[in-house]
Amino acid sequence: MRLISGSVHLLNFVRMLSDSSRAKIRLMRNMLLFTLALTVIKFAAWLFTNSNAILTDALESIINVVAGAFALFSTWYAAQPPDKEHPYGHGKIEYLSAGFEGALIFLAGITISGKAIYGFIHPTDIDKIDLGVLLTAIAALGNFFMGRVLVSRGKKMHSAIMIADGKHLLSDTLSSAGLVVGLAVMYFTNWFWLDNVLALLLGAVIIRMGWKLFRESLGSLLDEADQEKLEKLVGLLNSKRRPQWIDMHNLRVQKFGSHLHIDAHITLPWYYSLENAHAEVDAVSKAVSQEMGQELEFFIHADPCIPSSCSVCSLHECAERKHAQVSTITWTIENMIPDKKHTLL
Repeated sequence: MRLISGSVHLLNFVRMLSDSSRAKIRLMRNMLLFTLALTVIKFAAWLFTNSNAILTDALESIINVVAGAFALFSTWYAAQPPDKEHPYGHGKIEYLSAGFEGALIFLAGITISGKAIYGFIHPTDIDKIDLGVLLTAIAALGNFFMGRVLVSRGKKMHSAIMIADGKHLLSDTLSSAGLVVGLAVMYFTNWFWLDNVLALLLGAVIIRMGWKLFRESLGSLLDEADQEKLEKLVGLLNSKRRPQWIDMHNLRVQKFGSHLHIDAHITLPWYYSLENAHAEVDAVSKAVSQEMGQELEFFIHADPCIPSSCSVCSLHECAERKHAQVSTITWTIENMIPDKKHTLL
């Protein structure tokens, strides 16, 4: 009975998924299978050539497969709706997945660099470099295609893990391209010592890339301010601003995967009814939602204006005005984040 109940629950959940979530899961699944195929190609190239540099590329692909499997699970988990244990949803697991991938990449880079150093001390013979060049080039083109697709779709779907995976694959493409060039040089010159030099350089690139990815995901988990999202939001609020929106402050933006949670205080005329105030708050929410194109959750607190608010108020037909307007304050990140009403008096 438990098995039947669990199956029914899973089926109901899949039905509840949005089209966007279904598309994410389907894309991540296909990319995982594609990555697995490319990993097989890279290890075949290593077996044919016995090249440490190619082994470096193949080992990183194992990381891609493991990280891709975790990313697939994270994408599925993040799509679950909020519940009483997770009132803000499950989207932050995407950052955990990106951080996990970054840590694996970092460790792989250290392992690869160690293997390259060992190769200087105990060199190995390299064979069939031409076949290695061909297979590595095929894998590089595959990574480039996957990386472009993931970054493009990730931006449209506001998925941190898809963007992280895509950038990782594009970086992998660059390292593979460098590897192809290095192998070609070895083929024509017989400078086989170049194999370990390439492996060491690729290891350093991978270490840097892994640390950067881990650092970015950690910042997201700790709710580090996303300057790009804040700038876009503030610019949008300025462009949609109404005269009765006297002031906005105490602005906060939190990311939960593809969802944004926005907190803010808006100053409205003190004589507005609760119904009027609600209509203005709803107008703010709709204006932002329509333009930012992702799932948003607003908590906007309405404040009544005070006499000193008249100095920045553009509502000239106000019968309760106490002072003339001095100037209109352009909203910026710097003056919207503090929990303080704007005034020039």
